[in-house]
Amino acid sequence: MKLVPLGDRVVLKQLVAEETTKSGIVLPGQNKEMPQQAEVIAVGPGGVVDGKEVKMEVKVGDQVIYSKYSGTEVKIEETEYIIVKQNDILAVIE
Repeated sequence: MKLVPLGDRVVLKQLVAEETTKSGIVLPGQNKEMPQQAEVIAVGPGGVVDGKEVKMEVKVGDQVIYSKYSGTEVKIEETEYIIVKQNDILAVIE
């Protein structure tokens, strides 16, 4: 099954939170709050939203930071995704 977003929506897959100690030990992020960092999995076509033309500025494979309480969580084939509007994406990580 494939998710195809409509309009100015973007499908994100949240990145795993982990922390590395000073000695190099990686601690899984089970007890920590998940960061709002994700990878772009699919991008909608853009188009006209609220009477204004929207150009999609992110592309598949980008790593982004998105608003904390935005989007809709969806689980498909044991994988969790978040569908957000493009204006809920705050920055692209380069």
